[in-house]
Amino acid sequence: MDYMALALSLAKLAQGQVSPNPAVGAVIVKDGVILGQGYTQPPGFDHAEIVALKQAGEDARGATMYVTLEPCCHYGRTPPCTRAIIDAGITEVHFSLIDPNPIVSGKGKAELERAGIKTFVGEHAEEAAEVNEAFIKYITTGLPFVTVKFASSLDGKIATRSGDSKWVTGEAARRQVQRLRYVSDAIMTGANTVIIDDPHLTVRLSDRGGTTRRQPLRIVVDGRGRTPLTARIFSEQGKTLMVLGETLPEEIKQSYKKVGADVLELPTKEGEIDLKALFSVLGKMQITSVLVEAGGILLGSLFDYNLVDKVVAFLAPIIIGGEEARPSVAGRGVEKLADCIRLHRIRVDQVGEDIMVSGYVKR
Repeated sequence: MDYMALALSLAKLAQGQVSPNPAVGAVIVKDGVILGQGYTQPPGFDHAEIVALKQAGEDARGATMYVTLEPCCHYGRTPPCTRAIIDAGITEVHFSLIDPNPIVSGKGKAELERAGIKTFVGEHAEEAAEVNEAFIKYITTGLPFVTVKFASSLDGKIATRSGDSKWVTGEAARRQVQRLRYVSDAIMTGANTVIIDDPHLTVRLSDRGGTTRRQPLRIVVDGRGRTPLTARIFSEQGKTLMVLGETLPEEIKQSYKKVGADVLELPTKEGEIDLKALFSVLGKMQITSVLVEAGGILLGSLFDYNLVDKVVAFLAPIIIGGEEARPSVAGRGVEKLADCIRLHRIRVDQVGEDIMVSGYVKR
């Protein structure tokens, strides 16, 4: 049996629940029998290794552990996992990745080896890195991982010339978007999208227990303060952060606070928010992942300023046409094809009648 593959499937259960910690899975095996398994619990609670060790109990002595990330060796909200592994009598530890966190990186492995435990690194490393791509960027740069999502016709339109956009893609694609939201710390959009579509920007999926998880932070980029106070985002569960131009009148800022929103004031240029400054602030807020669901103007600006890490595009088998129909990406764009933003590690999947294309921006 591929025990590391099992550990990775467990790690995926923690995605969207444990930020700013990594989503980790662990399995403990002896003589071909699984004695314990677990995944990271919310911050302040047990890490994956501890959940698995508690399940295994005394039987863990002489067993092998498979874990998707190097065990931590420092005191944070919880004690170090390396100490617990050593005390439990584990004799081998396999992990997919060295922890990119400088506090841990290589030190957990070294501590286990000093205690006489054999270590093995690299099984399913690429998949493990994808599970924690947001954590890896955040812990090494202090910035959130930015995924841009859009749904368009085959000719690149997200709405007709009259603004009609419901629905470009089918139900299966919309369910997939819910899963993208589920694993994100925040969902970002622009004022135009709120004005035109009045979206909910919520997760409408249930956890295994049947209850809906915590809602991602909703972020509205609105340099001019045009978002209607009656928008649905202000009455949904969870928090909404209005990102406003710092020179806007105080009464506009206060009006958003009165409908329950938090307000972040940032510099603007010609009414447009300084997006680099915004992501810097979000990093300081321990937002590790941002899913952007917005119109072409905001998406274009993100691409223009090289702020996108990953693209998820849903393509519907329809043609909208029309010069005035809204494009999926606007902004300045590039003058020459040689300067195009290119994706790599591309994945193409059929989702219902639609096609989902995902990939990472080449730096």
